[in-house]
Amino acid sequence: MNPSFKHVGKDLSASIVVFFVALPLCLGIALASGAPLFSGLIAGIIGGVVVGMISGSAIGVSGPAAGLAVIVLTAIGTLGSFENFLLAVILAGVIQIVLGVLKAGVIGYYFPSAVIKGMLAAIGIIIVLKQIPHAFGHDSDFEGDENFLQPDGENTFTAFSSIMNSISEGAITLSIISLGILILWEKVLSKKHRVFQLVPGPLVAVVVGLIFQGFIPESSIFFIQASHLVNVPVPENLDMFIGQFTLPNFGAITSVEVWTVAVTLAVVASLETLLSVEATDKLDSEKRVTPTNRELFAQGTGNILSGLIGGIPVTQVIVRSSANAQSGGKTKLSTISHGLLLLLSIILIPSLLNKIPLAVLAAVLLMVGYKLANPELFMRMFKLGRSQFLPFIVTVIGVVFTDILVGIGLGMAISLMVILIENYKNSHFMHIVKDEAKSGNHVYMTLSEELSFLNKGAIQRELSNLPEGTYLELDVRKTIHLNYDIIEILEDFVAQAKNRNIHVKLISDKGVVENPESYSAFFG
Repeated sequence: MNPSFKHVGKDLSASIVVFFVALPLCLGIALASGAPLFSGLIAGIIGGVVVGMISGSAIGVSGPAAGLAVIVLTAIGTLGSFENFLLAVILAGVIQIVLGVLKAGVIGYYFPSAVIKGMLAAIGIIIVLKQIPHAFGHDSDFEGDENFLQPDGENTFTAFSSIMNSISEGAITLSIISLGILILWEKVLSKKHRVFQLVPGPLVAVVVGLIFQGFIPESSIFFIQASHLVNVPVPENLDMFIGQFTLPNFGAITSVEVWTVAVTLAVVASLETLLSVEATDKLDSEKRVTPTNRELFAQGTGNILSGLIGGIPVTQVIVRSSANAQSGGKTKLSTISHGLLLLLSIILIPSLLNKIPLAVLAAVLLMVGYKLANPELFMRMFKLGRSQFLPFIVTVIGVVFTDILVGIGLGMAISLMVILIENYKNSHFMHIVKDEAKSGNHVYMTLSEELSFLNKGAIQRELSNLPEGTYLELDVRKTIHLNYDIIEILEDFVAQAKNRNIHVKLISDKGVVENPESYSAFFG
């Protein structure tokens, strides 16, 4: 999953979109965390460049996470200073590396597919609901907020009642223009000529926004005030720029409170990362599987470096990863490039960044949200039956009305209840026999009678570990009940098998098929 120049055009184009999505989120999350605005940018840069280089995720993007904002805000107050908090971030990174070494990343394989898809749909709904006020010029809530209860005293729905009190004609106009550009670019122009595929629509929308803001006189009702623009810190000289970096207070290493915060950050950040990894892998068009233990190591390294130079904690984040996938990102080059764009822009053009209207970026995020919460996804999940739809819809409702971790917990609880009801047997094993008598790597794999999402990790590991050129005989004649999560893994394996020159012979009660294009038809 190393960066490749094969897809350099798509990756660079995607990196620009991710950059415009990440910029306001880094600033907004830092603001909500009670930390310096620059600390959010540091976390975004570290997440993009450093974590991006170490991570095994092809399209996952890391940076400051909204889910940690309340924890960070409380921790800074509890520890007495931002410098003490930075030490906790470093220690959290060390703990994450230890978790990676201990292979705790395997936890990520046990999140049911329906719950992960529910989380993605819920995030999409939240993005749409949260960005509508910004599109109207109501910017009291920070960019990147994902919780139902907002810091301004509103919640996701009551915020709509406040829109009319701070409506901006300029923001509304620019939001409509930007949405028009994005839709036209994606649905029409990108199919007309290759140049429209290389130049991302969001970049065009931002340029139009800058022109709009530059030509509208301040006396006009369509002029967008500074409070509705991006707000990047602008240092007057090099010394002031360097002064934005903050060093941790290592003298607080013996503080119990610092270690308590560190453990909390490590656990929550690791869980959010593993959830995002599972979700991002679902969005990957090439169905690659991210090594979760390596991801914990990468995140830990990123948090150590972020804490050392004054950044807030980083995790892999769903919104930016989704934007990357939707924009055609194929390799880690897009993730790394977006981090470099953040770095170069705050050094070279911070004043220009501060002329970008938030309404334009709201339009970009509205497109990302709609794609995540596409109505077709709800119909597909409904058609899969109760065992998939119930955990899915409970997760959606839970995440939208609480937060990600609570919503995931509710979805997991429903998934376990469904499994307990449907599955009373304990024979959850996969039997593998290698035939050394035959030339090459000849592997016999027999699936047992009952398989659920609890077997995802084992099956995914075995399939991923098959060497190139393997001849796999997959026997499913004994399988009575196969959970949809396992079918999905087998379906994803179709594309992997072709790329890795793996020949598959499927043996079932319905016959023998060489290199099946689909597995769904063989399971009732």
